[in-house]
Amino acid sequence: MNRASRTWHSVAQSAVVAAVVVCTFITAVVVAVSLPAAQAAASPTSTSVAPAHCSPPAAGAGWQTATARQAGLDQRRLDDAIAFAASRMRTFVQVFRNNCLVGNGPANQLTGSTPWNLFSSTKSVVSMLAGIAVTHGKLDLDASIARYLPAGEVDRAHAAITVKDLLTQTSGLRQSIVTEAATAGLDLDPDIAKQALALPVTHQPGTFFEYTQHGPDLHAYVVQRAVGEDLQSFAQRELFTPLGIESSDYYWARDRSGHTYGSAFLYMPPADYPKLGMLMADDGMWGSTRIISHDYIAALRTPSPANRCYGYLFWLNAKPCTGPSFPSRKTIDMAPLEGLPSDAYAMVGLLQQNNFIVPSLGLLVSWTGVLGDVSPDPATVLSAGVNSELYHDFFRILIAAFTSPRLPDPGPYRPSVNLDVDPMQFTDPSITLGALGVGPYAPKNCTVVSCGTTPLRAPFQHNPGCFAIACIPVPPGSPRSVTGGSG
Repeated sequence: MNRASRTWHSVAQSAVVAAVVVCTFITAVVVAVSLPAAQAAASPTSTSVAPAHCSPPAAGAGWQTATARQAGLDQRRLDDAIAFAASRMRTFVQVFRNNCLVGNGPANQLTGSTPWNLFSSTKSVVSMLAGIAVTHGKLDLDASIARYLPAGEVDRAHAAITVKDLLTQTSGLRQSIVTEAATAGLDLDPDIAKQALALPVTHQPGTFFEYTQHGPDLHAYVVQRAVGEDLQSFAQRELFTPLGIESSDYYWARDRSGHTYGSAFLYMPPADYPKLGMLMADDGMWGSTRIISHDYIAALRTPSPANRCYGYLFWLNAKPCTGPSFPSRKTIDMAPLEGLPSDAYAMVGLLQQNNFIVPSLGLLVSWTGVLGDVSPDPATVLSAGVNSELYHDFFRILIAAFTSPRLPDPGPYRPSVNLDVDPMQFTDPSITLGALGVGPYAPKNCTVVSCGTTPLRAPFQHNPGCFAIACIPVPPGSPRSVTGGSG
C-alpha cells in the first residue's frame, strides 16, 4: 500500500469511528426522550411463585425467554430499569434471570450485530481461557511465568512473577495504563510480550495491586504458550464454539508480531457478549457441558489479598476497593456494586462495556454503549473508577423489580471523588518510546520495522474496519437479530 493509500485508509477509519460515536449518541438521545423516566420504587409485593429457569441456547438457537412475572420480577419496574439504562447511552441492554431473557433494550435490533470493542472486558475473556487451560491440566497458576516462556526471555526479576500474579494484577510491573493502551490503539506495538518483559519490576510480585495493560497482554501470551497453539484458535474451539459464537462474528486484534492482545481490542457483537456472562453465571457450565472447572471459578471470585474487589481479571463486589491508577491510585471503603449481594462480580470495559453477574439472584445484566455515567469523578465516568453512579442508580431501580426475593433499597448514590492527579500514574513517555524501540523500556532487538529477525507487519494491515470503538462493516455471519423480548 503506497503512502497516499495509507493516508486515505487512516482518514476513512477515523470517519467511520466518528460516525459510530455520533450514531451511538443519537440513539441514546432518541431513547431518552421516547421512554418514561425511571425512578426508584418501594419494595414490591412478594410472590410465592418460584422463578422460571431456562437453558443456555443451543448452537444457532435464540435465547429462551420468560415474562417478568414468571422470572419473579415486576414488569413495570423492570421496564423502568431498562429505560434508565437506555437513556444513559446503553445502546444494547439485556437482562436475564436464571438464564431466561426477560428484558431487551429498545435499540438492540439496531446495535446487536455490530462488533463492539469490549475494551478491558477482554481481560476477563483471557482469564476464562486461563481457566480452561487449568481445567485441561495445561496451566499451573502458582508456576513462574518462566516455565511457559522461551528459554532466555525471562530474567531473574521477571521469573519471580507467577501466572496468578498476572491474573490478580499484582505482577509488580511498571504500569502506565493510558500510555500502554495508546500504542496498542495506534497499532504500533512490535511484540507485547517482549514489551512487558522489558518493563522494570517495581513491586515485589504478588504483594501490590496495580492495574496494568501489558500484564494481561503478557498473560495472554503465557496461556498461548501453555496450551501450545495460537490463543485465538484455542479460544474458538474451547470457548466460543461451545457458546455458539462463530469466528466470523468477532475480530480480536494482534500486535505487529501476531500476538493476541489480552488487555483490550476484542470486538464482539453485543448480541454474543451475554453468552460469556451466562457461562460464568452458570459456574463454568454451558448446559450439560463443563467448560471451566468449578474450582477455578471459585478462585476467580475470591478477593485478592492485595485488593479485595479484584479476582482473576474480574471485578468483585467487596471492599475496601482499589481502582485503576487514574488520575491516581486510590482505595475507598466501598464495594463497586453496593446494594447487590456480595457474590456479584463483573466484566468491566472502558466506556462501560459490562457483564454483571449475581449468582445468588440468578441475575445477568449485559450492556454496551458509550459513557453514560454522571458521577462527579472523571475516572468513574470512563469506567476507571469503582463507585459508579450509573451502576448504583440502575441497580437501585432493578432491585425494586424483584418480587422473589424482595431486596432492600440501597438508598441514594453517594459520590466519591478522586481529586489527586498524578500523571506518572497513567502516562510514561518511556513506555511509548519503548514500543518504538527507543529508551530504557525498549525490548531487546526490537525496532519500528522488526523484532529480532522477524519483520513487523505494517500498522492496520489486515484490519477489517475495526478501530477504537466498533467494526464497520459488520463481518459476514454476525448475528443479524436479537431473539426474544420481555414476554
